[in-house]
Amino acid sequence: MFSIAYRMLGRVAEAEDVVQEAFLRLQRAVNEGVIVESHKAYLSTVTTRIAMDHLSSARVRRESYVGSWLPEPVVDDGEPAAARDVEMAESLSMAFLRVLETLSPIERAVYLLREVFDYGYDEISQIVQKTEDNCRQIFARAKRHIESGKPRFETSREKRDELARRFFDACQQGDLEGLVQVLAADAVFYGDGGGKVTATLHPVHGRDRVSRLLQGLFIKGKALGGRVRRADVNGQPGAMLLDQQDRLIAVMELDIVDDAVRSVCTVVNPDKLRHLGPLSDVLRSTRSS
Repeated sequence: MFSIAYRMLGRVAEAEDVVQEAFLRLQRAVNEGVIVESHKAYLSTVTTRIAMDHLSSARVRRESYVGSWLPEPVVDDGEPAAARDVEMAESLSMAFLRVLETLSPIERAVYLLREVFDYGYDEISQIVQKTEDNCRQIFARAKRHIESGKPRFETSREKRDELARRFFDACQQGDLEGLVQVLAADAVFYGDGGGKVTATLHPVHGRDRVSRLLQGLFIKGKALGGRVRRADVNGQPGAMLLDQQDRLIAVMELDIVDDAVRSVCTVVNPDKLRHLGPLSDVLRSTRSS
């Protein structure tokens, strides 16, 4: 249920609230003597419908969002997720969730339930309260839209990990040439400060500009005693950037395509990092300009 809600909303806390509400409604229904034939079907329906309602208000907030919007990061700093389903990991990536943002709530729900979670059209029809034919049309429309902007990830986990290692080594060493070698020619840097802390207000495009930006950011981080802890971020190679007290400064995710880093997504908005642990004082002392 969390997997559905998070992909719909891109917010960890909101997704957790949606799932909790879905389980509370199930409990109330059972206590009131309602016969629930399938708990999974009930929870899927309620979770999806609540998430769709949340998206309506979220769209208004995001229209006035300061700078680039990125989803709240989901971090796994344990063992690499090599054994996870590739499609599920890709559907969690920040690049993919950014593409999902261009869909309407109903399109997003139908597409995710069908393409990612493999629900049948009969099940989806019941969940979103549309006919099966209508759901097929909605899915086809959403799929065409998604395919035009869907990222193509490097399928070999070993290659991705090796490129990520080279990327972060170059960043930490201030190796501009090393960064140029691993970045795609059309690389893009996204920074999400949400107007709360200093961040790039617009995406930075191009290998040269992105490499210089990264070099500058890591030089500043090193001066503050910062360090890098490698981690899986939204199913992709990434890292947590920590201060001397192991408090979180930022989370960075890499999207690797065709043996190169195509995009770098960095979240520094403290509102999107609180679920990951104590935050650095650096995040309380800077503002976007």
